[in-house]
Amino acid sequence: MSKHPIRPDAQGYLDLMAANPRPPMGDESIAQMRVIPKEVMAQMIGAFDLPVGELGEVRDVVMPGPGGDMELRLFDVRAERGPGPVVVFYHGGGFVVGSIDTHAALAAEISRQLDLPVVSVEYRLAPEHKWPAGIDDGEAAARWIAENGAAFGREFTGLVLCGDSAGGNLTLVTALALRDRPAALPVILQLPIYPKADSSESYESYVLFGEGYGLSREDMAYFDRVYAADPHHWRHSPFVADLSGLPPMVMATAGLDPLRDEGRAFAAKAVEAGVQVVYRECTGTIHGFATYRKAIPSAQTDLDTIMAHARLLLAEAGAGG
Repeated sequence: MSKHPIRPDAQGYLDLMAANPRPPMGDESIAQMRVIPKEVMAQMIGAFDLPVGELGEVRDVVMPGPGGDMELRLFDVRAERGPGPVVVFYHGGGFVVGSIDTHAALAAEISRQLDLPVVSVEYRLAPEHKWPAGIDDGEAAARWIAENGAAFGREFTGLVLCGDSAGGNLTLVTALALRDRPAALPVILQLPIYPKADSSESYESYVLFGEGYGLSREDMAYFDRVYAADPHHWRHSPFVADLSGLPPMVMATAGLDPLRDEGRAFAAKAVEAGVQVVYRECTGTIHGFATYRKAIPSAQTDLDTIMAHARLLLAEAGAGG
């Protein structure tokens, strides 16, 4: 048992992973993953997460992006709805793996929890596309979605930026970019889930939880190498930016996550800058819990709590679904 208190279901998941180890992330393994059909990859991910479930509408849309056409997918618990906000969702995966399909269940659950349409973004990944390609795509998608609600059969009135892990990084960076050069619609809420928030310095949680807690230092080092971002630039380390004037934020972290302390630091700096922040640290659990809800059942309660905080801030803004 870990010297750090851990939930039994999270420990059970880690024990399962330890009994069935996968090779470390590398060029060869990524090349193999790239040729796995989307439906097969979705089935593999489905071993750990809950099903997508029933929705009112799922719609695929293609937008022009900085590097060519980009895929978007609408997840909406309602088949029809009146004017209102839209969630722009960025999947996690270390800027190297992950897709709309791997995170479909989480996107669908966010739509159910917030009663809002969710548009998931397929941004470019490393090593084929290095930084800032993915960041460029994330910002471009938010701007395009703000102007093109009709492409989804809806009328959008504001943006909620949301993402997990690497997608949490895109959330924070895009919020800064849209603060400085606003989109056609305002950003009314940021919802980063265990985000990569600062690569400009090292944090204790990286040492404490970099081995044996699901997200390894070895894999993170590989992601950093092939993504090749500038660790001191705000478009990769949003923590280094001036955070004043940002929209309200619900920041969620995991207590046993190598990224925990940089999420803590970002939330604290945002509070000091006058941003309205709700910080939720999900104790005793690990990075990635929001997409492990079948393997770690307590993660559903964590997600319920995070989304309840988001609903409260949206209600305060008069922008609930």
